[in-house]
Amino acid sequence: MILELAAILAGLLLLAWGADRVVEGAGVIARAFNVPPLLIGLTVLGFATSLPEMLVSAAAALSGAPNLAVANALGSNIANIGMVTAIAAIIRPLHIQSQTLRSELPVMLAVSVTPVVLFPDGVLSRMDGLLLLAGLVVFIIWVLRLGLQTRGKDPIEAEYAAEIATGITPGRAALVLLLGLGTLALGSEALVWGSRNLALRLGISDLVIGLTIVAIGTSLPELAVSVVGARKGEHGLALGNVIGSNIFNTLAVIGVAGAIRPAILDPDAVVLHLPIMLGFTLAFFFFAYNAGDTIRIGRGAGWLALIGFIAYLAYLVGTVI
Repeated sequence: MILELAAILAGLLLLAWGADRVVEGAGVIARAFNVPPLLIGLTVLGFATSLPEMLVSAAAALSGAPNLAVANALGSNIANIGMVTAIAAIIRPLHIQSQTLRSELPVMLAVSVTPVVLFPDGVLSRMDGLLLLAGLVVFIIWVLRLGLQTRGKDPIEAEYAAEIATGITPGRAALVLLLGLGTLALGSEALVWGSRNLALRLGISDLVIGLTIVAIGTSLPELAVSVVGARKGEHGLALGNVIGSNIFNTLAVIGVAGAIRPAILDPDAVVLHLPIMLGFTLAFFFFAYNAGDTIRIGRGAGWLALIGFIAYLAYLVGTVI
């Protein structure tokens, strides 16, 4: 069991470090091509912070553990709201007047409902995966158009610009990006191997491991970004990070798993954990969506979300004790 735990820890560390390098390299390269900071934040940075989940999903599907991939997506979305947003809001109440993020909120809610529509038969088919990936393409096109419309008028643009590394050449950024991608690949393999073998040793399902250790671990990059954003007063960065990540997780992470290897889903994933994920998303939407362009998550909402997340983890742990 020590070897499995070591592989999980090494995988998480590699994923966190690799994600930082990808964000750094991709941001600099995009800026070198004169991509506006708002578009970089909405697409490049959002995609990069979800890469750990995507590569873990691909590795899990290739190794014959598609339920681990689905659990990673569902659990990461729950953790992004119940842990990442909650802790950031407890540190400092989050509020920003952003037309961009306000437009993304209903999209996040609609995307979160998509698995409910696709999985009533309890099967993640290749067609389901391809439909989700097609949805990802549509979302990227839509968010690019949205970014062009709100460019120069949204306060989150300055926050995204501040996150792009300076003092690094595009050539070096390309090397950093490749190094980050390689590290993410190694980390995902180590995490999936350790998680699957730990589940076998403990006699628990891939689903539970994916919803707990893997989901929380792959959400650490989002936690770091949102906590730092909250402490620096960059509320748009803290909130936009979670909104974008949850959209990418649902469309890309589950989509990749289905496209690689169709699977029969664990019944609990469909009838229990998917509705719980949707419940957290609905709560986030109604807490955050306000009149005008303002998005607000207060300390009270943060504490409620964190308590709900802890209760959910306690339930999961209780199912295996």
